[in-house]
Amino acid sequence: MKTQENKTPDLDLLETILAYPFQNRNLLERAMTHRSWAHEQVAPGGEVFARRLHNEALEFLGDSVLGLIVADYLCRAYPEGTEGELSRMKHRLVSAPTLAKASSRLNLGYFLRFGRGEERSGGRSKDALLADALEALTGAIFIDGGFEAATRFVNYALGEELQGATPMSAAEADYKTMLQEKLQAGRRPAPKYSVVETLGPPHRRIFRVEVFWDGRSVRGEGRSIKAAEVAAAREALLNLKLDEAGGG
Repeated sequence: MKTQENKTPDLDLLETILAYPFQNRNLLERAMTHRSWAHEQVAPGGEVFARRLHNEALEFLGDSVLGLIVADYLCRAYPEGTEGELSRMKHRLVSAPTLAKASSRLNLGYFLRFGRGEERSGGRSKDALLADALEALTGAIFIDGGFEAATRFVNYALGEELQGATPMSAAEADYKTMLQEKLQAGRRPAPKYSVVETLGPPHRRIFRVEVFWDGRSVRGEGRSIKAAEVAAAREALLNLKLDEAGGG
């Protein structure tokens, strides 16, 4: 699809893609409008009016509605899940990369309206803005059709991710993500993983993986390379926590 080039979005096509017909199409158009476009439409000093045109308030609402819908889904799907397991799954499902992926499947970048500067900087392909658009749409549908309509939309938009969410997959992603985010927060290079040893017969294979960061390394092991990487990341996080406790 080519971009809309900041014309009024093709709302008929968008509603077909979203599988939701709006009663109030102004909400749909607003959900697809970035603040950079809105501010170009008003005279200097018209910032307050511009806020009525762009999607930030809908994004704020949609963030909360989306979180509630995902939490409700997880509690129903995993009634015996611990708070930690449910929180990890929810965090992953509502994260910007996950929402951006779902947004891309719906081709939302095609329908977004941006100002000239944001358009030139590639706003249509930025994960953060695509995730914001999905949140804004959720908020718009919640206002237009209520909680049940918003729930149907979230299940439709995030169906693939919801079905793939399990306590194990969330835990496996969590330690590696936490390690990478911790190092990035300190402006340090991302960790690197390497398989250093494979043990046991094919049907009972054990993998040992070493993770390297800041000239240091630790190892972890597991029944799969991924599990071994998670174990290594968990050990690295423990080392970093001990460093902080000791003032190192």
